Amino acid sequence: MNKDYQTYPIQSLGFLINADVPVTGYSEIITDAVCSSHSHPRAQLIYATNGVMKVITPDQIWVVNPLQGFWLPGGVAHQVYFQKDVSMHSVFVDPSVAGLLPSLSFAFDISMFLKQLIFKIISFKDIENTSISEKRIVNVFLDELALISPSSTFLPTSNHDKLKKVLTLLMEDVSSKYTVDYYADISCISSRTLSRLFVKELGMNFSDWRIRLKLIEAIKKLGENQSVKKIALDLGYETTSAFIYMFKKNLGKTPSHYILEQHKAK
Repeated sequence: MNKDYQTYPIQSLGFLINADVPVTGYSEIITDAVCSSHSHPRAQLIYATNGVMKVITPDQIWVVNPLQGFWLPGGVAHQVYFQKDVSMHSVFVDPSVAGLLPSLSFAFDISMFLKQLIFKIISFKDIENTSISEKRIVNVFLDELALISPSSTFLPTSNHDKLKKVLTLLMEDVSSKYTVDYYADISCISSRTLSRLFVKELGMNFSDWRIRLKLIEAIKKLGENQSVKKIALDLGYETTSAFIYMFKKNLGKTPSHYILEQHKAK
């Protein structure tokens, strides 16, 4: 991060343990803030109708745009960056009803139906005395949560000393065109060893991880309304068409189409 972020306070709703209050929700507009690393017993669904969030868990980095929600099981440490103006909506889920919900944290493509359920839960006037109809909404919400699955836009990380150094260098210079041999020399290991570490620790090879890094950065910049041409140059592509080809090959749509979908989602 190359900018200053104010500290966003940790919400107390995540620490409420009460089976009689299975879900609690709130919404807020947050500008250039970071929520320091923490965990809470309640699971959490985060969704932004506007803006981009960067969520960091112990082993992955996710950039979440208005086409996606983010799911956090209870007890998972996480840090969240809210870039520029983010219209954030969040629902916390009590452990008593989270048993059938996903046990891993991930971003997912969010449906219009689930969005409306989130908004409805946030609008509840008295969370301790919900009506029969509101309880039905909660049950449908939990059923929908049980069906979500991860999107592919995540960046695996590692605490392995040698590999962590290389990942940091790559993230600090996303436009870098250096080969795996260059980073192996810096780390004082062979390129073969470094290549094996990528596959063993991250589940993908050096080239695929770097492409994933560029995709994550591109999504963030698109969410900030930067031009496709500028993004291509910032990511180290000599031509805009080369960047568009990479983006479409990996995400199945052009950057312009991706932007259009984000606007439709708001």
